[in-house]
Amino acid sequence: MEFRAEYKNAKVSPKKARDVAREIQGMQVSEAINTLTFTPRKAARLLNKTLKSAVANAGNISEEKPELNVNIEELRVKEAVVNDGRTLKRYKPRARGSAAPIRKRQSHLTIIISDSVSSEEKEKSADS
Repeated sequence: MEFRAEYKNAKVSPKKARDVAREIQGMQVSEAINTLTFTPRKAARLLNKTLKSAVANAGNISEEKPELNVNIEELRVKEAVVNDGRTLKRYKPRARGSAAPIRKRQSHLTIIISDSVSSEEKEKSADS
């Protein structure tokens, strides 16, 4: 079963957030939360918040539907995706009366957690 959480219009550029998101893909949720907690970047705080929201979604759904048998300790980060959000366009005054554009980029953070092992991981464990 997959659970997801989204953070729309996060005030961090997508390029900076993708670096952090790549590091947590495939990790167990508890390990990913630890990694994000001790990563000193703004994107890590925002991704941590989104990951905790996805875990809370999994907990709420498992309470509503106990037949799903969701074990929160065994959840893994299946995908951590950072997409471009809107860009605020501003201008900064420059020499001789001209102006230079400034782009304040935003991003959409999406985290998908899953309790099943992906097919790639099954292949890796079979090869070992």
